Amino acid sequence: MALTLGDVDKLARLSRLNLSETERSSMLTELNHIFELVEKMQTINTDGVEPMAHPHELALRMRADKVTETDQHRILQACAPLVNKDLYLVPKVIE
Repeated sequence: MALTLGDVDKLARLSRLNLSETERSSMLTELNHIFELVEKMQTINTDGVEPMAHPHELALRMRADKVTETDQHRILQACAPLVNKDLYLVPKVIE
């Protein structure tokens, strides 16, 4: 799939980018190289390949699940205009 300068103009407009002529042609070349790479990657046979969450074998560092903060909700809700049963009350804006 090859892009045209019209496609680059449309993408630039949607992205709110103001590209010069040089930047337009450079962007066209770069985007077409990216699409070529994606097309090459799609031709690779991945049958039997396990999906992975990360390219490196990493162990997640887990921390103990314990409370480290004190309950401060009354202090934090003191500046709220309306509170009922520890919940913030807000005016209805959608019918």
